[in-house]
Amino acid sequence: MNITLIFFLGFIVSLVGVIPPGLLNMTAAKISLKEGFTRGIMFSIGACIIVLIQTLIAVIFARYLTKHPDVVNVLQRVALVIFILISLYFFFIAKGDGDVSDEKIPEVRSKKSRFFQGMLMSALNMFPIPFQAYMSVTLASFGWLTFEHTDIFAYVFGSAMGSFVMLYMYMVFFDKIESTSFKSQKNMNRFIGGITAIVALVTLIHVIKDF
Repeated sequence: MNITLIFFLGFIVSLVGVIPPGLLNMTAAKISLKEGFTRGIMFSIGACIIVLIQTLIAVIFARYLTKHPDVVNVLQRVALVIFILISLYFFFIAKGDGDVSDEKIPEVRSKKSRFFQGMLMSALNMFPIPFQAYMSVTLASFGWLTFEHTDIFAYVFGSAMGSFVMLYMYMVFFDKIESTSFKSQKNMNRFIGGITAIVALVTLIHVIKDF
């Protein structure tokens, strides 16, 4: 498949994954607002370098899984249960009080420190690895992604760029986000629950098709 298309697949998948206000994007926005745009960019670059590494690990793992369809079948069923439980949690159990932008960011003076802080905070977030592994297997099942070296690198760099663009958008539009209900915890719980419900539905379709 055209590597440009694969790049944009990785870009879109990663972009969607970073849409909900979380620790990384809100921290990048706050750093940009309080300390200047350059430091926000340095934080984001550091974070996206780790995203690149995490996505590479995920795609390599996904390549292994595609060679063992029996393992994929088991993992799909496990993933289906997990995604259903996550959806139910965010729709009905998770607390809706508070504001996702209330958390304070640690004071750091140098640009280099912000770069390494971005790397550290991104490394502590392990969600991209299972998320990207699942999405890679799903895209491969549709024939949209192969695991040739050029395709892997195109997808990985697309994912890193997608994360960076979303962090950049948070820095640019933070004031508008602050003035909307988009950042409320209740709305974000519903948003995350909706995403996981869609993923659960796609997984269910695959499970039924392979049954």
